[in-house]
Amino acid sequence: MTPLFDSFEKAAAFVVDRKVAMIDLKFCDLWGRWHHVTLPAGQFVPELMEEGVGFDGSSLGLTAVSSGDLVLVPDLATGFEDPFWEVPTLSFLCTVLEADSRVLFPYDPRTVARRAEEFLKTSGVGDHSRWGPEFEFYVFDGVSFENGMNVAAYRVESAEAAWRSHELGSGHTIRRHGGYHAIPPQDRLFGVRTKICQRLEAMGVPVKYHHHEVGGPGQCEIETPLLPLVHAADATLLAKYVTRMTAHQLGMTATFMPKPLFGEAGSGLHCHQQVWGGGKNLFWDPEGYGCLGELARSYMAGILEHGAAVMAFTNPSTNSYRRLVPGYEAPISAIYSLGNRSAAIRIPKYANHADSARFEFRPPDATGNPYLAFAAQLLAGIDGVRRKLDPTALGFGPVDEDVFAWPPERRATIRALPTSLEEALQALERDRGFLLEGGVFSAEMLDRWVTKKREEERQVRDRPHPYEIELYYDL
Repeated sequence: MTPLFDSFEKAAAFVVDRKVAMIDLKFCDLWGRWHHVTLPAGQFVPELMEEGVGFDGSSLGLTAVSSGDLVLVPDLATGFEDPFWEVPTLSFLCTVLEADSRVLFPYDPRTVARRAEEFLKTSGVGDHSRWGPEFEFYVFDGVSFENGMNVAAYRVESAEAAWRSHELGSGHTIRRHGGYHAIPPQDRLFGVRTKICQRLEAMGVPVKYHHHEVGGPGQCEIETPLLPLVHAADATLLAKYVTRMTAHQLGMTATFMPKPLFGEAGSGLHCHQQVWGGGKNLFWDPEGYGCLGELARSYMAGILEHGAAVMAFTNPSTNSYRRLVPGYEAPISAIYSLGNRSAAIRIPKYANHADSARFEFRPPDATGNPYLAFAAQLLAGIDGVRRKLDPTALGFGPVDEDVFAWPPERRATIRALPTSLEEALQALERDRGFLLEGGVFSAEMLDRWVTKKREEERQVRDRPHPYEIELYYDL
């Protein structure tokens, strides 16, 4: 991301020159949702950078009620003009501080991500990491849902869907699983994606490309180049914000949930990653498998070894595991491979140069908090490098075959990844030492995460499912 400002003076001059009316301060709660507070431009004064803007952290699950006061301080390097406001508005992402001491609030997700970057430097493994999340999402024409004692229902509509062909009469719908790189007029969303990409680039988020994804009824993908960890997490939340707001402006609705449609492709947040040091991509080895060297192999082994616990952050919703089922190119096996989309770790065949060599961890989805999800993957990889783990010796491959075509007894030889949120949370309770290294996470934060996510799982588990009525009502 290209910073718009490197000093308060430049930001203040921008406010005057562009006749900015409002300053919007955005920040992320522990669970990955953005919140904001808005100030008149006259309040944008140097004291703001020292005093910040107070808010109640207990209302967002960040603190206890007895000690809820926190403050927001804008990160000037993240400033951008928000295109969705009726009046000129300058937005900043914020750092969260303790209200009394003004020290960094330890549960601020951006601060956690920064601690992970600092730990990478002190670990001796590298000096920074680079991340390239793939943003997959659905754009629908409408969505409705209802949950109560006597009703449980939802419905989505898409003009691209084959189920609408009898109503629309154009014949240009997309068949199930037929959306990959679809072209207009079947692809009705190319203009929407273009608007999203233009707005992201205007905010300083570079875009590689966009296209229609496999899911026929409105699935899309946008990719960015690889970015430093905190910038990549910032870009993830910006992409979600811009996508939702652009769809909203056009009378549509967008969702990043992993599995909004039964029987159709799910949406992931595949995480391409590298470790750099001394100006070089430390994963690169022209003689290695997939052009990756020993450091990359150990890093991958760390992610696969800790994969179940990592998924408590990369796949922290019950809906995550509706996507992670056999078929649909679902990465449910703890293996790595060159180009094999059924593997948890895939090495792109086209990433075969010194700067591009990398791998992608495929299970993640966008229901996670990207700051925590990226940090957890980085810490798992660092642990693998420090322990010199060998992915082949641990049984992680490489496997260059479609494991879904194997007989059950052969598939059973591969370590499976969690198939439910509860499994991932249990793994995090058992395997958390690597997350505590360098003080990046704390035991209290991990406990808080498990408690919150386990309550979500219970809320879903306790409710009768609509399909259960069809299956069992007459028994």
